[in-house]
Amino acid sequence: MNPASHNPAVALLPQPDSSSLVTASPRQRWEVVGAVVVVSFLTILARAGVSGAKLEMAHDLGIGDLGFGLVFGAFALGYAVFMVPCGMLADRWGPRKSLALSVFFWSLFTLCTGLASGISVLIGIRFLFGLAEAGVYPQAARALHNWTLAPERGLALGLLNMGSRLGAAFGLLAAPVCVAWLGWRQSFVFLGIIGVIWAAIWFWWFRDTPGIKLNRHKVEAFTAADENTRVTNKTPWRAFLSSRNFYLITYQYFASQFTFFICLSWLLPFLKSRFDITTSAAGLYSSIPLYCGALAMWMGGTAIDRIYKAGKWKLSRRLPAMLGFGLAAGTLLPAPFVRSPGWFIACFALTTFGVDLTVTSSWPVCCDVGGRYSGTLSAAMNTMGALGSLASSLLFPVLIGWAGTIRVYFYLAALLNIVALGCWKYIEPAKSLLQEENLGWREK
Repeated sequence: MNPASHNPAVALLPQPDSSSLVTASPRQRWEVVGAVVVVSFLTILARAGVSGAKLEMAHDLGIGDLGFGLVFGAFALGYAVFMVPCGMLADRWGPRKSLALSVFFWSLFTLCTGLASGISVLIGIRFLFGLAEAGVYPQAARALHNWTLAPERGLALGLLNMGSRLGAAFGLLAAPVCVAWLGWRQSFVFLGIIGVIWAAIWFWWFRDTPGIKLNRHKVEAFTAADENTRVTNKTPWRAFLSSRNFYLITYQYFASQFTFFICLSWLLPFLKSRFDITTSAAGLYSSIPLYCGALAMWMGGTAIDRIYKAGKWKLSRRLPAMLGFGLAAGTLLPAPFVRSPGWFIACFALTTFGVDLTVTSSWPVCCDVGGRYSGTLSAAMNTMGALGSLASSLLFPVLIGWAGTIRVYFYLAALLNIVALGCWKYIEPAKSLLQEENLGWREK
């Protein structure tokens, strides 16, 4: 008997249309989740390593703050440029090949970072690193879209992003230690080798879709029948560009990543210079917001799945995001006025908790709205996030130099978060990008 028939709330959620589904056992599904969490950890570890090693790299290569703003920005630009093509590859080739290639090439350019001889070379390498890394999250999201069921997808995608926060926190703590022990060049070479090993294991072990067929009445009736199909036709860009959901989803992610990216770029050196503390102390302080972000990913993902199972699809996406943007805006405003590193980090940790709570809603709604084009939609959203990161990395030192204070930057970030909060009032998870896939559901 169909489990949806016993629960009126569940009956409101999308149901399968075919007589059979391809699914996987719980153990297999969570093994896939574990694998993408590991690569998420490694990916952001490689990204945050530049921030943790900034002082030594700047000294050896003769790079000033504005120059390092270009280094951070070069990564963000490359990340934005290649995001959508990588998402399209995930939809067309499948995540097995596309994710293995992305991880291999970012590992290669991580290794090359340790060989940089000057600012021009470093900017070029970090741009190429951004190009290579661009595919990781859309491709990992596509893998989870294929392997997980809708009632557990919020937590699965939350854990994917939680791995990135733990990787960044660990990177900010470990980078100064690794640089002191191995040197910054050898540290990047070592990390690149680890990434190559992960890519080889993924390509050998992973398959694009589960291989166990079960009758629809023996699995949870939450997953659309064609979710695991690979896209073979042309991407319907007209449908994307005519969708209000598309613009709302992508803008709100710009705001969240504009606010968050300071954690991976300027936070550690800013704390060290403003509060005159050691590099190790600055690394410890800088890791705290990232641990708070990891907690938000887990809590948000769990809350999304519980609300979804209660039959409140729209609320499961909207509530965490609106609460998160409200918290972020409210804590950004007092942060510039505090006079101790502890209180500053306390404010910014709450800010990071808030914006990462919004991330737990953003990725599931891409699966909802994108359907079989979820890789492409999540890539477009992440492209806007990368542009937000680029703007953040460039504007932070510019606004401080112009205004002589960090207040203007924090006021701007708060305003962006307030506008993003309003976006979530109008995002409709039940409305597909393609009109023929409109599920026609409205929460009462």
